[in-house]
Parts: sequence; C-alpha cells; structure tokens
Amino acid sequence: MRNLRLTNTMKVYLACLTGSVCLLCSGAYAQQHGREQHPAPQGQVGHGYIPPHGPAPFHGRPETQQAPHVATPPAEAQHHFRDAEGHPEAPHVHANGEWVGHNAPPNDVRFHLDHPWEHGHFRGGFGPSHVWHLQGGGPARFWFGGFYFSVASFDYPYVADWIWDSDPIVIYEDPDHPGWYLAYNSRLGTYVHVMYLG
Repeated sequence: MRNLRLTNTMKVYLACLTGSVCLLCSGAYAQQHGREQHPAPQGQVGHGYIPPHGPAPFHGRPETQQAPHVATPPAEAQHHFRDAEGHPEAPHVHANGEWVGHNAPPNDVRFHLDHPWEHGHFRGGFGPSHVWHLQGGGPARFWFGGFYFSVASFDYPYVADWIWDSDPIVIYEDPDHPGWYLAYNSRLGTYVHVMYLG
C-alpha cells in the first residue's frame, strides 16, 4: 500500500512538472512569435518592419544644405524627409534598411551634451531581437520595461502620432552623437533621437 501511495504522489509531481514545462514553452513561443520580421509593403515604411541594424556612421555632407550666404543655425534648419509618395515627413527607415534623415554630422550643435550618458548607458538590448512596447508617458519622458527615456526636443514634431501606451519600439545606438540613442517605431517606420534617463 505504501508503494502505491508513493507512486501516485510521483505521478502528481510528474504531471505538475510536465504542465509547468508546457506552460513555459508556450509563453516563450508566444514572445518569439511576436518578434517575427514583417517586411513593409513595397515602397512603404513601417507596417512592422524592423531594421536589422542601426544607421552607419555619418560620412560626407548633410543632405539638407544651406546656401552659403544664409546664417541659419542647424537647430532652425528646415528638414524634408518625405522622399517618396506615402512616406512620412519624419526621419524613417526604408524596407531595404536605409535610414532616411540620419545625416547630421558629429559636430552638429543640436546633439551636444555637456555630460553624455549622465544617467548611465541603456543595457536593455539593441536591435530587432529587443522589441519593446511603450507603457506610458510622452515625448518629455516615456518608459517601457522599467527603462525611461526622453525624446530630443528638436524631434518632438516627429512623435505626434506615436501611441505612448502601446507602440512597438526598438532602440539602436547612434553612431555619431555621444549620449543619444535612436528609438524606432516599427508601426510607423519612423525614428527619433532619445536620451536614456535610467
């Protein structure tokens, strides 16, 4: 009788263990399933497309040039990003991985910070294997996964249509501007410069 009771107890433990393993596996599958790459429809941006890597470091001259006699500081310069029909008037990424609008040289005064990374470095992961969903806030301060960021004030116009409590965001390192990261919105295909707040 004692052996029978021990066997039944072991069966219960084994059933619980098997159920737990199945539950964990289905959760991992669901998370991975949500990170599948979705290419943007031909000629469009966004729609779930996630670039495989961030932009290349700046080389050459900015796309938007001022006439030599115009003394407009870079912060007030007019930028035009709509490079094709249906593309946004905001920095964006084409389905071939081209980062449109990432053309500010490293010495652009808009990106100067007296204390780059004053709140530390973001350690949550970069690129397509780290898709986050906004959990609240707005341009001045937003968060996801316990990480807090702020959009660069000169990029505020480009986040007017972001949904601050659900949009999918991917963080990339900015190769040219110390202290800044790029937050890419895969729903819209647009990106902005952000500072990590901790």
